[in-house]
Amino acid sequence: MQFGIFSVGDITQDPTTGRTPTDASRLSDVLTIAQHAEDVGLDVFAMGEHHNPPFFPSSPVAINSYLAAKTSRIILSTATTLITTNDPVRLAEDYAMLQHLSGGRMDLVLGRGNTGPVYPWFGEDIRQGIPLAIEKYGLLHKLWREEYVDWEGQFRTPLQGFQSTPRPLDGVPPFVWHGSIRSPQIAEQAAYYGDGFFANHIFWPASHTQRMIGLYRQRFEHYGHGSADQAIVGLGGQVFMRKNSQDAVREFRPYFDNAPVYGHGPSLEEFTSQTPLTVGSPQEVIDRTLGFRDYVGDYQRQLFLMDHAGLPLKTVLEQLDLLGEEVVPVLRREFARVRPSHVPEAPTHAARLAAGNSQQQEPVTLSASPAGSENE
Repeated sequence: MQFGIFSVGDITQDPTTGRTPTDASRLSDVLTIAQHAEDVGLDVFAMGEHHNPPFFPSSPVAINSYLAAKTSRIILSTATTLITTNDPVRLAEDYAMLQHLSGGRMDLVLGRGNTGPVYPWFGEDIRQGIPLAIEKYGLLHKLWREEYVDWEGQFRTPLQGFQSTPRPLDGVPPFVWHGSIRSPQIAEQAAYYGDGFFANHIFWPASHTQRMIGLYRQRFEHYGHGSADQAIVGLGGQVFMRKNSQDAVREFRPYFDNAPVYGHGPSLEEFTSQTPLTVGSPQEVIDRTLGFRDYVGDYQRQLFLMDHAGLPLKTVLEQLDLLGEEVVPVLRREFARVRPSHVPEAPTHAARLAAGNSQQQEPVTLSASPAGSENE
C-alpha cells in the first residue's frame, strides 16, 4: 500500500500572524515539502492543478518535472489534472515526458475540477463536463497505446496519422486514477478501462464515499478486470496532529475557522464528526485511518492533505515527521496484516512492466448527462 500527501496549492493568509505568502514563497515551500515527504519515507507526492486565485499550481507537470530531478524514490502524481480543459494531445506528450524524466516514478489523477469559470477560460462549456471527460480520456488512452492515431470526436479537431511523442516509457502508459467526489459516470469510466478510482474523501461523509467506491468495484468486476475487491482504489484524507489531541485542536482551530473552503461554516467538532478530517494525536489518526477499510474495503493508496489553510512551512514539516515516524509505519503493518493475498498492491511502473500491463482497448461509450458545477 502506498502512503503520501497531496497539495492543492492554496495561497492563504496565516490567521495567527496575518502573513500571506507570495507565489514564489509558496512554490518554494511546496518543493521543500515534497522533498521532505521522500525523506520521511512516504511513497507519493501529488500536486493539484488550478488556474484561479487563491491557488498557484497552474502546471503540475512543471512542478513534478523539477521534483523528478530532486528526488530519487517518491512517486510524483497529480491531484488532479483537469481532463476537461486540457488538450489530450498536450497531456499525452507532457506526462509521457515526465514519465521519462522520472524513470517511471509518476502517475496521474484525472478530474473535472471544481471551479466553474475555468471552462470558458479554456474554450469549453461546463454543461458538457461529463461528455468532455469521457471523450478526452478516450483519446488520451488511445494516444498512449497506438503509435499512429486516426481519431474524430465532438470537442476537438480530428487527428490523422498522429504520433504522440515521446512514446510511453518501456511501452507502458502512465497509470491513471480517475478522481471524483460525486459523479458516478467517472466511477463507471474508471471501471471500464480497469484504471484506478481516487475518492477525494475530505468533505463528504463515509456513507457517500462507500457508495461511490462500491459502484466502481461492482462495475470493475462487470467489465472483467477481476473481482470487485481487486479494483484499484485510492483515498484522500486530511489530518492535523500533535503529541496530544488537546494541543492539536487548539493549534489547528484558527486555521480551520478561516480556511477558504470550509471556514466560517460548521465548527471543527462538527466537521470532524461528519467527515474524515482527523485532528488529534498520531494514535487517533492511525485509528481513524484504519477504519476507512471498514467501508471501502482493501485499498491501494492513502494520501493526506497537510499544507493548506495558511499553515506555516515549519508546522507542515513537523506534521510530515509525525506522519513518517509514528503513523505510516503502523498503518503499513496493520493494513498488510489484514490484506488478502489476491488483492493487488498499488500499481508501479516496474510492476506493470513486469506484468506486461499495457492492454489495448477501444474508447468507452458511456451514458453522459450534462454536468453542472459539480466538484471534480
